[in-house]
Amino acid sequence: MPLSRSPSPVPGSGGGGWSSPGLGLDSGKTTPINVSSGPVAWESAKMRPHNPNTFSSFSSQNKGFFSRHMRRLSSSLPQFNGQRDTWKEKNGRGPRWIRKVPLAGRIRSIYGRMGRRLKMILLLMLVAAICYTIFYTTPLVYYWRRSFGGGNKFVIILGANVGGGVMEWKGAREWAVERDSVRNKRKYANRWGYDLEIVDMSTKKKYAHEWRESWEKVDFVRSTLRKYPKAEWVWWLDLNTFVMEPSVSLQDHIFNNLEQEVERDINYFNPRNISHPFTENYLDDVSRSPVGDGKANSINMLMTQDCAGFNLGSFFMRRSDWTDRLLDVWWDPVTYEQKHMQWEHKEQDALDQLYQTQPWIRKHMGFLHQRKINSFPPGACNPDGGPKDKHIHYEESQRDFMVSLAGCEWGRDCWGEMYYYREFSYWLNRNPWERFKEDLIAVIWFKLTGKKVKL
Repeated sequence: MPLSRSPSPVPGSGGGGWSSPGLGLDSGKTTPINVSSGPVAWESAKMRPHNPNTFSSFSSQNKGFFSRHMRRLSSSLPQFNGQRDTWKEKNGRGPRWIRKVPLAGRIRSIYGRMGRRLKMILLLMLVAAICYTIFYTTPLVYYWRRSFGGGNKFVIILGANVGGGVMEWKGAREWAVERDSVRNKRKYANRWGYDLEIVDMSTKKKYAHEWRESWEKVDFVRSTLRKYPKAEWVWWLDLNTFVMEPSVSLQDHIFNNLEQEVERDINYFNPRNISHPFTENYLDDVSRSPVGDGKANSINMLMTQDCAGFNLGSFFMRRSDWTDRLLDVWWDPVTYEQKHMQWEHKEQDALDQLYQTQPWIRKHMGFLHQRKINSFPPGACNPDGGPKDKHIHYEESQRDFMVSLAGCEWGRDCWGEMYYYREFSYWLNRNPWERFKEDLIAVIWFKLTGKKVKL
């Protein structure tokens, strides 16, 4: 019968096993061969604890610094848990219960735990955000400035040329000039609550037999005053004009301080050498005074003068009986039928004639410095290309309010000038965010890649 296990080695035969005192005889049984190379001392086995609940201890032989302080060092290191932190709670508790709380309740709870100082800061930030949204991103600012800022007292009349006039048809560049000019006036009017009336300056049948293209601005001023009964002032602008400072209102620029801005005596700048004032004895003192009555409320027309005299590319007229009378006389056929072949500047020369001969007209007119509402580019009133005239030409460093491209259709590039002043106006009036993008980010990008980018 075969054995179930191999026999134990005989003690003392060199096959291993325990060396026990008093056991010198063979047991007759064999045990599996131990893998150890020598016997284990019985004394060392007796020294081990016999408590069955204890574990075998490990004693390190390394007594260095790292071994002595290993536990303290390892406990100070961060511990990472690869498992997802979730609450394993019953239904109705934990994240599900939090998600069931209304948003208003959560906001109220968070607000209640805030300090008083933080609450005041958040409240001020909220009020500032609401005010900015209401007054700068909604139409309310238009109606506010129109009603309470006096915007409804002003109407801008822009003389467009839809059909190209009589002598030439508009091309792509002419359309581009008109598009930029109309957009510029519309943005300015919407910003300050003004009305904008765009009129068609192309020749109509009722003017075809009279040879007075551009004279119809007189007719348009009269019809605009009838169309807007609440308007006090109308501002006529030619198509080739551009508002360079849209952040400045007409009230701040001129009308809040009209007495200091206007010149009643034409002798301050008199390129046509008009004799002023009248000296006839039959006239009253106001008509013979170089400044009229000296009161701002008696001024019914504001205009400028360039190197050739009166300029009607940009002028103001106030609603009054005097204005109605002047428009009737100015538009009368007697004024132009005999002189239309001699007057090169048409309606401007007609007004010049009325100013020289009619005392009742002169005492109600005022003059603004040309750079106030009608600055010229360097090519205008400067046929020889000489230095700029400080009274006439646009000064970039002083940020003139408006530029008029007068005479650009005669040998100059209207679209090139319009594009230049449009881009320069944008550059002058950039907000802080636009300055940051274009003066920092775009410059860095150009230095890194060598490519210009428009952000």
